[in-house]
Amino acid sequence: MNPATIAPSPVRALVNKVPEITLGFWAIKVLATTVGETAADYLNFNLGIGLTNTSLVLAALFAVALAFQVRAQTLHQSLYWLVVVLVSVVGTLITDNLVDHLGVPLAVLTPIFAVALAATFGVWYAQEKTLSMHHIDTPTREGWYWLAILLTFALGTAAGDLAAETLKLGYLNSTLLFVAAIALVAVAHYVFRLGAVAAFWIAYVLTRPLGASFGDWLAQPLASGGLGLGTTHTSLVFLGAILLLVATLAQAGCGARRRLTRREPNAPRAVRHGRPVCFVESSCAPISRITSCRTRR
Repeated sequence: MNPATIAPSPVRALVNKVPEITLGFWAIKVLATTVGETAADYLNFNLGIGLTNTSLVLAALFAVALAFQVRAQTLHQSLYWLVVVLVSVVGTLITDNLVDHLGVPLAVLTPIFAVALAATFGVWYAQEKTLSMHHIDTPTREGWYWLAILLTFALGTAAGDLAAETLKLGYLNSTLLFVAAIALVAVAHYVFRLGAVAAFWIAYVLTRPLGASFGDWLAQPLASGGLGLGTTHTSLVFLGAILLLVATLAQAGCGARRRLTRREPNAPRAVRHGRPVCFVESSCAPISRITSCRTRR
């Protein structure tokens, strides 16, 4: 059996840098993609910062957050989802810059991003022999993971705008279209046994245009086919929902780790950045309390 297809055990979950793939995970992902769309528009247009300055500021914030995420010894829900929100905005801005500044048509940009994502997966798999979201447990795999995530957001933004604006489907119809596409992926996985890794990445790509179309439908004025709620209110409401869900998942993770620590006081161990690491201390604790196995013996 391919180890990449084995469901993650509680022990493995402690060394994996991606949260467990649950309904809560997908809910936060869609909310984050919506924020990515509305926040980029808010900073660019409402605050008048401009597309270039918005891109530079958000890219810098993303780079800092990503550096902390990669250096972290274990999963921290708040840090992980902060990076996702920022990469959502940055992915949106990459597409916006290519379309608005360089004049690349969405019909051309969408397949370019699709090919770039496929190439990333190809090189990643050739090097690591797995694309599993349950095995983001080395710096190299984490690097490939976040590159793929960035490309999914850029691709999803282009695909969503292509459907809603270029193809004239409108924001609501585009939202329903991507909901239907994700439902087909779920059916393919649960009924026709599409592999979990393939289903995850297909759904991850599709939730980006879903969130973008949904965000535009809520925020854009009535004359443009939206509900006219505005980018400010939409961004704040969705950010609040993200914070609530992340806090809930983090608290649940703390409880699970404490129970695991009581059951298996000597496990698990892993190697990150060239040294063994003990995760007996809960990842809910400060990073300074996570010590190496060598120092714990």
